[in-house]
Amino acid sequence: MSTAQNTSNSASSNSDTSKSAVAIDKARAEGRAALIGYLPAGYPSVEETIAAGIALARNGADLIEIGIPYSDPVMDGPVIQAATTEALANGFHVRQVFDVVAGITSQTDAAVLVMTYWNPVVRMGVDEFSRRLAEAGGAGLITPDLIPDEAAEWMDASEKYGLDRVFLVAPSSTPERMRRTVEASRGFVYAVSIMGVTGARTAVSDAATGVVAAAKAAGAEHVCVGLGVSTAGQVAEIAAYADGVIVGSALVAAVRDGGVDAVAQLTKDLSTGLTRK
Repeated sequence: MSTAQNTSNSASSNSDTSKSAVAIDKARAEGRAALIGYLPAGYPSVEETIAAGIALARNGADLIEIGIPYSDPVMDGPVIQAATTEALANGFHVRQVFDVVAGITSQTDAAVLVMTYWNPVVRMGVDEFSRRLAEAGGAGLITPDLIPDEAAEWMDASEKYGLDRVFLVAPSSTPERMRRTVEASRGFVYAVSIMGVTGARTAVSDAATGVVAAAKAAGAEHVCVGLGVSTAGQVAEIAAYADGVIVGSALVAAVRDGGVDAVAQLTKDLSTGLTRK
């Protein structure tokens, strides 16, 4: 049986082995959606990324995404692009992401995933990257530019090391693409609420509810919504229908403007919107 067949329906059947699913289910049992916070590794330094990640976990975040700075971030908006450009200019190396993950997982119970474009993983070696991520206590990978059809090596490595596979779906996803993505994912499915790059917005796209509904209809047990979320009000809006709410640019701006203390305060504020009415 092929890897793809072995992992069929894994998004809805591996809660017992998925750190991400466990964190989301814990939040669900408490009557709320999970809060997922994004931070770019190495911004403004590796040490400060670790401190900000710990602050996220201690102030209401259930899962944490650590982004690997990349020279051609096609999905990232201006706030995250500026941060990752600075991290690269300061000499950040891909291998340091494991230090960030280990630094956070050693101090918190949050599920920590790495969000990365696929090229840095391939350059290190998919098995090597996966092994080091697992050793650092990481939960898995979020891969915005990798589709299940091209992910056979990652499927094998994630099974070998017990890592979550988080693929993205969008308003443009066809029913067939949605089904295949849900089947290939483990932990949760990342629902992009808008077509475009990341960045805080004044309103959440109406398309988000449709993407979540389509993913659920395709069998996804956990669907989390990202892109454009920046306020507790928007968190509450999404928490009403999604299993998790993903916040990125607003947290990166908090790091930029106020450091770790600002991250802690924003996380507290955002978490007030998680409880389902």
